Amino acid sequence: MASDTHRAIEAVWRIEAARLIAGLARLVREVGLAEELAQDALVAALEQWPESGVPRNPGAWLMTVAKRRAIDLIRRNERLERNLAELGHRLDQAEEEPPEVDEIEDDLLRLVFTACHPVLSMEARVALTLRVLGGLTAEEIARAFLIPESTAAQRIVRAKRTLADKQIPFEVPQGAELAGRLAAVLEVIYLVFNEGYSATAGDNWMRPALCEDALRLGRVLAGLMPREPEVHGLVALMEIQASRSAARVSPSGEPILLLEQNRARWDPLLIGRGLAALERAEALGGARGPYALQAAIAACHARAVTAEDTDWVHIAALYEELAKLSRSPVVELNRAVALSMAYGPEAGLQLLDQIVDEPSLKDYHLLPSVRGDFLFKLGRREEARAEFERAASMTRNARERALLEERAAAC
Repeated sequence: MASDTHRAIEAVWRIEAARLIAGLARLVREVGLAEELAQDALVAALEQWPESGVPRNPGAWLMTVAKRRAIDLIRRNERLERNLAELGHRLDQAEEEPPEVDEIEDDLLRLVFTACHPVLSMEARVALTLRVLGGLTAEEIARAFLIPESTAAQRIVRAKRTLADKQIPFEVPQGAELAGRLAAVLEVIYLVFNEGYSATAGDNWMRPALCEDALRLGRVLAGLMPREPEVHGLVALMEIQASRSAARVSPSGEPILLLEQNRARWDPLLIGRGLAALERAEALGGARGPYALQAAIAACHARAVTAEDTDWVHIAALYEELAKLSRSPVVELNRAVALSMAYGPEAGLQLLDQIVDEPSLKDYHLLPSVRGDFLFKLGRREEARAEFERAASMTRNARERALLEERAAAC
């Protein structure tokens, strides 16, 4: 019975943690303290619920316990005595008046923007976001990113300390600041998704749990900011890409490239959700942003019944539009692939040779991998083999290295 209760507590924590921390952060004005108070409430649940049973409203129970701990903590802490009257009043008032749904959503949105604040390094933003919004433990974050648990824990601790030291306000940015800050939030979510979709290191090609965490965060954000087209664009992109997950890996774990995948294994539910999210993004009007454009490219693949049906000319045009908006070597690399599929490998190679000396691509294994593919199709086998071998030596993912070594051998 106790194990059933513990499983129930774990499920409640996954559902309620972000709301709990967000509501507490609004009251105590500090994410780190809010997270500690939430953890105290979780410990209390672990101690009491196996005996008393899971309460009818577990989220409210956790919030009540956490608020009482907050008052006790402040009374014990002489340094914060000057804030006792004001904070005590806020906590008492909050206990008497249950928060409205809109208020809970506002708290969550504040927590999103605080956890992804630019004052933090990208690694810290990712760790803190997964911790306070995803409900992951330091051990789970460490396992997902193949880092020591102590490193993950340190990132979380430093992130909370930085937010407190810099006195970062617990708020949603307004006006001109919103667009830049929203872009930072979307970047964090997509980075988490990509690490799950194409793992940069380790023995596995994918880490599905990270994709699921990113998708959940994206869907929550879309619900909180329904008028932001790029939020829907990112969700559309992740839904469509996630739909291919079952087809991207063989039963023995080897990667299967896009054009070789069995499209019958693509998830139609996720494709439908992705296309619907893309429609929402486009219905909001205005120029398409980078995520909406990438989602439109993914939609071209999703709509093609077979690889041969893919509209590569349209995809190449979308990449050209994306390159104008977000000029980056990685976008140009993808555009080269689209050009090669639409107009032949020579067209792709010409564009690729224009970016081959880009410093940011110096250690990017996909550059020699793509170049090797173009050279192979042009019959330049020795050059292709050298590129595949170089790509294999650069990647840190064991499955991907094996695939590239096989391609080199085939030359």
